[in-house]
This record gives sequence, structure tokens and C-alpha cells, in this order.
Amino acid sequence: MIDFKQVLGDIEPSPEEVSKVHGLSNKLIEIINLNAHKGGIDAEAVLLGSVAKNTWISNGNNRDGKDLDIDIFIKFPLTTSLDDLKLQGLELAEKCIKEVNGTYEARYASHPYLTGTIEGYMVDFVPCYDIKDSSQLKSAVDRTLLHTQYIMTNLKPNQTQEVRLLKRFMKMVGTYGSEFKVGGFSGYLCELLVIHYGSFMDVLHGVFDHWKPGFEIDLVEYGTARLFKDPLVVVDPTDGNRNVSAALTLQKMAEFRVAAGNFLDDPKTSYFYPKTLKFNRKTIRDEFKNRETHSFILAFPAPDISADALHPQIQKTEKSLVKITENEDFLVMSSDSWSDEDKTCIILMEMNNWHLPPFKKHYGPMVWDDENGRRFLKKHPDSWTEGEQWVTLTKREYPDAHSLIQGTLTPDGIRNLRVGKHLKKKILEKYQLVDVLDLLIAEDADEDILKFLYCYLHKNELLSRD
Repeated sequence: MIDFKQVLGDIEPSPEEVSKVHGLSNKLIEIINLNAHKGGIDAEAVLLGSVAKNTWISNGNNRDGKDLDIDIFIKFPLTTSLDDLKLQGLELAEKCIKEVNGTYEARYASHPYLTGTIEGYMVDFVPCYDIKDSSQLKSAVDRTLLHTQYIMTNLKPNQTQEVRLLKRFMKMVGTYGSEFKVGGFSGYLCELLVIHYGSFMDVLHGVFDHWKPGFEIDLVEYGTARLFKDPLVVVDPTDGNRNVSAALTLQKMAEFRVAAGNFLDDPKTSYFYPKTLKFNRKTIRDEFKNRETHSFILAFPAPDISADALHPQIQKTEKSLVKITENEDFLVMSSDSWSDEDKTCIILMEMNNWHLPPFKKHYGPMVWDDENGRRFLKKHPDSWTEGEQWVTLTKREYPDAHSLIQGTLTPDGIRNLRVGKHLKKKILEKYQLVDVLDLLIAEDADEDILKFLYCYLHKNELLSRD
């Protein structure tokens, strides 16, 4: 077994870093509370999230290890109107950020909040209601209060290291993060897994030995796990009607089990550090060429919306485009999507076939149905019977996938595509349909797109270490 001391030495915050982060947090809290008092606003700022729970991972000197957001929540009494909570909460946050010469941008969860950049740290300022239990819940962000209190009460001091190891392992194998882009494990879910199993290693053993779709964890025995149909059910200890792992996809659950098995079979410290991906334009092109499929990229400008709104829309469009092509008898071997969340969105489709014969079978009514049979024969006089059914040949509207997709991405055709309104506008304005092999001829191919294509070809790359 490996010695985790080296890993913990790299991911645990140093005493100096702890002092700096808590010092900044306390300073911001004092400013907000003082301004609230001066303004006669009944509100109180508190520190929540991974910093409060002592489960955050050190910024260190390694950019890839950066994993810290400071969460300052501004609590308001339940009697406060939602409009006053938003207005006064954002005003207190903005004033605080300006007093410490920070910069900020507005973001949106269940309601608006500010994300500030202060002394090199990202700090979220989130207005919320001061609830005591889930029955008082008024907005989704209020839960963070209950979650922080539960973890601080139930996670043993020595288990904070175990959480850090689990978070870091998940991040390096590509399964950490509950946002839509990832569909993986949240920090709160990691903490609950450590409370349930006891340690990082016990989590891996438990996952590898017992997890299957529908696996249930109910820490406080609400008895409500059967209410959920998600791949993994972890009943929220603070709310029996909520599954903490609802955002976890079956794909990421499966990937985590594979990575856990690989680590248990051959444990290495390299699982806790970024894996170097070795690729170049030529090797990727050769791999696509050797597969003898037909792969293309649909590229279009990214709309100006949040990442959490963008990725579900891209994935929805990808699935709909696959369905449309398969409904026209084309065979899609696989697909994927990617965005830099700023300028470009990409949908990749790898086709088993690109061209189809000009005619296809069209099935008509049963031969026993005389009335509809006569109409069918009048329209298709060359029909014949197969078994008890009339059959004819009809000419395909789209004999190749290229023309089908082009026809779909027109003002009329796009009505058949399930696409978000923001993406629809961008696609109709401008899109490119590019053969992957042609794209990979260009010497100035974008490095991020090359990495996306490499990861598409090597889907399990991050789940193991040499």
C-alpha cells in the first residue's frame, strides 16, 4: 500500500494558507456584518462550504490542484421578503467587495449572487434564509447551511484527510464535480461517503465490492431511498426527500468504480496527480483513419449564457441530432460534445455509414385491411406483400448524412431538432460541418479541440495509471 503522507503533503493546506484563508474570510464577514448593522439590515454573514468544514484542497503552487472557493453566505430571517433578500444581500456583498478592492461578477443559482475575486481567491457571496431544518427551506441555496452543520457535527477530525484524498482522487480520474459539464460527485457527497464508509480506502472497497445501479445509502435511516430512481441513491441526512447524488450520471458512477478497482489492484500515488496525455495532431488523425468510420464535427458559436445552462443544451442537441440521423437509418457509433464556454461549441458524431442506397423499404397496412390497402396501392402501385403486410420502396430524401444534417439545420428543418433557444439562434446564424480528417490536416488545429478528440478516442485514459 502506498504512503499517503506525500499526497496529503501536497493537497492539505499549510498552517499559513489556513491562516490566510480564514483571515480573509473573517475580514469579509466583519465588513458585511458591520455594514448590515450600520444600514439597519437584519442579516448576518457566515462562512460555509469546504473551508468551514475543513475539507478544502490546498491551492499550493500547482495550478491543476486549485480547488478552493470561499463561500460567504448572508443569512436573512425567514420573515424577509425574497425581493428584500436579493436586493439587500447583493448590496451588502457589492459594498464589501469594493471595500477590499476586489472585482466581481453576478451569477445565478436559485437566485442571484456575486462571485468576487479578492486577494487571488474566488469568493462567493450568497444571500440565503436562516433556516433550522429542511421544512423551512425557501430556496435551494438555503440547504448549504444545513449541509455544513451536518458535516461539521458528524465528520471526525481525522476524516478530513480522507475526504481530501477522495476529492483529489476523483478529480484526477475525471469524476469529481456535480455540475452538468461533469455529472460527477459533489464535495458534499464525498464527505457523506467518508462518513458512511470511514476512510478513503474503505470508500474504494465499498464501491468496488458493492455498488451497482440503484445502490442505496441512508445515513439517518429515513427509509425513503426507494422513492428515487437515480443510479446511486444517497438520502440527504438533512432532508429525507432529497437524493444527494441525483446529479451523478450512470457513466460517472461506472467510471469511478472502474478507477477504484484499478487503484485497489495496483495503488500508485500518480492517481492523485494530473496525468500527462501524450498526443499530437498526426496520431489522432491516424487513429480516426484506422477506425474506418466517418467522423464529423458540427461547430457553432457559444451563446453568452452560464456554463451550467450551456452544457445541458449542447448535450440535449447532441442526443437529438443522433436520434434524427438514426431515424433515417444511419448508424451512429458514438458521439460527444465540448465547449470552451466562451467562443465555440462542438458536437462530434462518428458514423458507421455515411451514404445509404437511394431507396428504402416502406411498410404499409395489413393485407386484411382492404380500405387502407386500396389507398396504399393507389399511391404505390409497385407494392408487394411480405407476410401479411404491404411493402413498397420509397426514395430517400437524404441519401447521405451530410445532406440530412444540412437539411436539419435550416429554419424549417431545425423544428425537428430538440435544441435550446440560445443554441438554436447561434446555429441558424452560423455553423460549420467539418470532416474530422480534414480538420486534422490543418497544422494550426486548436490544442483544446485536439485534447477533446484524444479523450474521445481514449475514454478511459484517466481511470488508470501506468
